[in-house]
Amino acid sequence: MLKFLLVISIIIQLIAAGIALKLFRATKYALSWILITLGLLLMVFLRLIELLPFVSNFQPDYFRELYVWMGVFTSVFFAAGVFLIQRIFKYMKRVEIERRKTEKRFLTAILETEEGERTRIAKDLHDGLGPLLSAIKMSVSTVESLSTDPKALEIVRNARETTDEAIRSVKDISDHLSPHMLRNFGLVRALRNYINKLVQSRRINLRMTTNLQGERFDESVEVVFYRVSSELINNTIQHSQSTEAQLSLNYEDGHLKLEYQDNGIGFEVEKMMRNPDNEGSGLSNIRSRVNSLKGQVLFDSRVGQGFRVFIQVKCSVKP
Repeated sequence: MLKFLLVISIIIQLIAAGIALKLFRATKYALSWILITLGLLLMVFLRLIELLPFVSNFQPDYFRELYVWMGVFTSVFFAAGVFLIQRIFKYMKRVEIERRKTEKRFLTAILETEEGERTRIAKDLHDGLGPLLSAIKMSVSTVESLSTDPKALEIVRNARETTDEAIRSVKDISDHLSPHMLRNFGLVRALRNYINKLVQSRRINLRMTTNLQGERFDESVEVVFYRVSSELINNTIQHSQSTEAQLSLNYEDGHLKLEYQDNGIGFEVEKMMRNPDNEGSGLSNIRSRVNSLKGQVLFDSRVGQGFRVFIQVKCSVKP
């Protein structure tokens, strides 16, 4: 039985030593890992010496002093390796911190590029398509004033109304892509303006509360909170089947906090986060935007129990 256990022990230690050797490159040939690997190899030799009496006439007493020295070196190698292995953990921690910084820089660059492209498209719509539609409206109005044919007048009126609707649509799209209210008047004013439009359209009963009195924050913070709020409201309207929603925006203890909830059908958060459809990607976008500010986001929802999200970002009020 002892012979069998020794063989098993040797096999296990050989496998462990092999794995340790393969990890040399991953550990950047750290001295601590080399010492631990040598300790494992010495343990293999010790077990082999202990196995020899079972398979031959060899007696460990023949090399008792060598056996003792190998045991001493094994202990020293393991002790030194364990003492020095903290360097590997420090290195891994540095790598993880650098990885997170790189991810944040990459994500920030993506969001900045996205906002820049939104602004460019909004400007093109406002400065390009907007004037063209206004010119068409003026031409249609001129035709309307000159025409006397009732049928022609009806067609012209329809064309004018359609043009008016197109102008309003272009303005709404441009404002949503790059809201001038956000740039000029701040987060609270922009959100109230956005929510009032939705309430007037009777798409949802949405209430907003805040303790802010017009304070301004860094542009990146205001943009993220505006985009996140828009995404949450859009998800509620499109997917939740809710009749009421509430948005709370407060600044407390150096943190800007947003709490949003609706009375919709709810869903399983983790399952939805893995869902590649629009709603799942919307939640992922929200988390990514908040992470870009080193903030915290917590989604809470159950089927049939509505949806709730809490967001918190550390920031300061602009002087």
